[in-house]
Amino acid sequence: MHSAPDQAARLLRATLFAARAHAGQTRKGAAAEPYVNHVIEVASLLAEHGAPENAVIAGLLHDTIEDTEATHADLVAAFGQAIADIVAEATDDKSLPKEVRKALQISHAPSTSDAAKQLKLADKIANLRAIADSPPANWNHARRTEYVGWAGRVAAGCKGVNPALDALFEESYRAALARLAEEARG
Repeated sequence: MHSAPDQAARLLRATLFAARAHAGQTRKGAAAEPYVNHVIEVASLLAEHGAPENAVIAGLLHDTIEDTEATHADLVAAFGQAIADIVAEATDDKSLPKEVRKALQISHAPSTSDAAKQLKLADKIANLRAIADSPPANWNHARRTEYVGWAGRVAAGCKGVNPALDALFEESYRAALARLAEEARG
């Protein structure tokens, strides 16, 4: 266990690493938020719902291998093997077609570590909120509905580790479905 100053330093070092890695990237939503806001939100959800420190730090770093020039080796050097491995568990292989990556997320979720399961849940919660509040302009109703359903299938394999995150996912999932149903009614 790390002391409070050590924990704060590790969290801020990971935040800075993520901010630099994601510099210039924005979210797909209409608000075009800086991308780093997403990873900070994911880490915040993890911290607020009792996830272990390594999961929180991995939350800050979870899209670096997938979406930036950072490598697994970079994360090992900066944050250690355990955190780099949690990030790796949450990283899609971008060389595979999108539909294959999505199917693998569903099938691999139940066999990931407890930390990775919590990270995946927090990521899906953040994404469901974004789809409800600031959806990508080019995502029509059908695509957003498909994403929400897929997120639910991924989350099903991640539940049972952190009851607070499980409950928050369910709340976010129901809210996203309600928003989509409201839109469909016009």
